Amino acid sequence: MDAIKVCDLFDLTHTRAAKMLAACEYPWEALSKIGETVLAIGQGLDLSDYDHPAEDVWIAKTATVAATASIAGPCVIGEKTEVRPGAFIRGNVLVGDGAVVGNSCELKNCILFDEVQTPHYNYVGDSVLGYKAHMGAGAVTSNVKGDKKNVVVHGERDYGTGRKKFGAMLGDFAEIGCNSVLNPGTIIGRNSQVYPLSSVRGVVKARHIVKGARGALDRKSVV
Repeated sequence: MDAIKVCDLFDLTHTRAAKMLAACEYPWEALSKIGETVLAIGQGLDLSDYDHPAEDVWIAKTATVAATASIAGPCVIGEKTEVRPGAFIRGNVLVGDGAVVGNSCELKNCILFDEVQTPHYNYVGDSVLGYKAHMGAGAVTSNVKGDKKNVVVHGERDYGTGRKKFGAMLGDFAEIGCNSVLNPGTIIGRNSQVYPLSSVRGVVKARHIVKGARGALDRKSVV
């Protein structure tokens, strides 16, 4: 049975969006709710701890944001998070505490849990990245199919999502190798790893490794 529900992928103690996510059975159900959730979170923040530099943008005073970063609302940047030069945050984005949004990264309609790292040249759209998930340099989420049809999650059975835009769901501690592509509707289980230069689609179970043509292997079987 596919372990792809919100409760299978994420420790909700590591995001300000916990209430909204807990109300969703499958994580893609959250994608249409990110914008309103970010607004509600931002409007409830203590402005003694957060700057409010633009409409619907809240940035923790302990965060570091490069002068060349571009941030559009709704957006909340958490405590001790680093937003590096050239980062492009397009709105409907919640970034947790202690996270890294790296140089030339682009984010839109996504949630980054605490301590997520997207440090170099990443695109993250219509996606949720769990606690301490990490994307290597150049790794991207592809969020629209070439034929523009609704995204289907391919696991032990097919799951219709009703969405034309859906990138990837990365469970807690997921590791994505450099220059990998997560195709629309990809779900990476907790503690799983994708090797560099991989093209991934469908469901990768928890504690598995995607290693080239060998596909997804149990971590215990990989030397």
